[in-house]
Amino acid sequence: MFVHKKKIRVRYGETDKMGYVYYGNYALYFEEGRTEAIRDLGVSYKSLEEKGVLLPVTTLNTKFLKPAYYDDLLTIETSINEIPAGVRIHFYYKIFNENEELLCTGNTTLAFIDEKTNKPLKAPDFFLLKLKPFFD
Repeated sequence: MFVHKKKIRVRYGETDKMGYVYYGNYALYFEEGRTEAIRDLGVSYKSLEEKGVLLPVTTLNTKFLKPAYYDDLLTIETSINEIPAGVRIHFYYKIFNENEELLCTGNTTLAFIDEKTNKPLKAPDFFLLKLKPFFD
C-alpha cells in the first residue's frame, strides 16, 4: 500500500458563513493530496499529460464526520491500496485536524485515458513500476 501525507492550512475564502470549510472544497483537498502523492512517486500530472495520458475523475465519494475551520492545519492522507490492474486507479483519503481527529473520509476513481483517441487505456508501465515497490 502506498500512503502519502500532505499538510494544508484552511484559508478564509474556503469557509462558509458558519466558519466551516465549505463542503465543495474537500474535493479540492483530495485533488491536492492526490497530485502530491503522485508527484512523490516521481510522476506528475504534467508528465502524464506530456505522454498523452489523461486522468479524469469518474467517481467521488465523501463522508463528513466533523467540520474543519478557518486556519486549521489539516493533514490529507492519500493512499493507493492496490496496483491498478486495468484502466482505473482508486485513491482513498482521510483528512485530520491538528488534534489528529478524523474529519472526513473519501475516495475517488480515475480512468487512464489516451489523449489522442479519448479512449480508456491500461495504466502505463512506467507508472506501475513506480508503485510496485510499495506492494512487494
